[in-house]
Amino acid sequence: MLSILTHRCDKKLPLAVPSRFAVKMRQNGRVTRAGTATVGRATGRAVKLDATCADAVGVARSALSEVDPDHIGEHVSVQAEGERLVTHFFECHLPGYRGWRWAVTVTRVPRSRHVTVCEAALLPGPEAVLAAPWVPWQERLRPGDLGVGDLLPTTPDDERLVPGYVQSDDPAVEEVSWELGLGRPRVMSREGRMETAQRWYDGDRGPDAPISVAAPRAARCGTCGFYLPLAGAMRQAFGVCGNMYAADDGQAVSADHGCGAHSEVLVEQAAVVEELPTVYDDGEVEPA
Repeated sequence: MLSILTHRCDKKLPLAVPSRFAVKMRQNGRVTRAGTATVGRATGRAVKLDATCADAVGVARSALSEVDPDHIGEHVSVQAEGERLVTHFFECHLPGYRGWRWAVTVTRVPRSRHVTVCEAALLPGPEAVLAAPWVPWQERLRPGDLGVGDLLPTTPDDERLVPGYVQSDDPAVEEVSWELGLGRPRVMSREGRMETAQRWYDGDRGPDAPISVAAPRAARCGTCGFYLPLAGAMRQAFGVCGNMYAADDGQAVSADHGCGAHSEVLVEQAAVVEELPTVYDDGEVEPA
């Protein structure tokens, strides 16, 4: 792991990670040139770049004395952090840290031209390659990730589930309330059903699916003989396709979904072409 150097009053203290000030400086900072003003971090007011601290490029570079000189590039920019508080940025040539910069913050006491180092850190620049944001494991799962032999336990406080005895607005859920001790200990909550219904409706078996859009306007699942409505509150909007020749066979589809395998979609028969009368009958012609 890369060792980050931090300095307080010219005393070198090795740290494993950049300090909170350095991270905040990178997140809220704005790179400026010498002589310009920037917004102060603490007060939010415009702060004039201190000329003495801005000219102390050599002092800032000396704070990186424990870093391999080959890993330190040219001076990139300078930025005002506060009154008599300036950060210098240097190119970073460390392998694997493309776009990162060495940041050294310097300061001076009032009425003194002696510049001292406050802090040094390695920070990502505007074009730095950063790792993807960390996502908790329970939020990384996506539909279809569960494979053969995998186990996906639900937490006791899963908002999609409620105890079987809880009163709800779904008659089907009320029926299973009598299953306590005999059947399912938990059933789907209202929030779980609403989330499921929205996911199905917005998916590949809703009204906006390509196969549904391409189907005849009248070929909607709700009027199809192969449509098997679900039980409970979901019955109003969803069912299961029972047509073995349909692409959605065995899948939950919305009532306004559709496809070309609708039971009532009849192909118009082409008109029968009448046989034209024989113009020349050669049946009586004897062969020579």
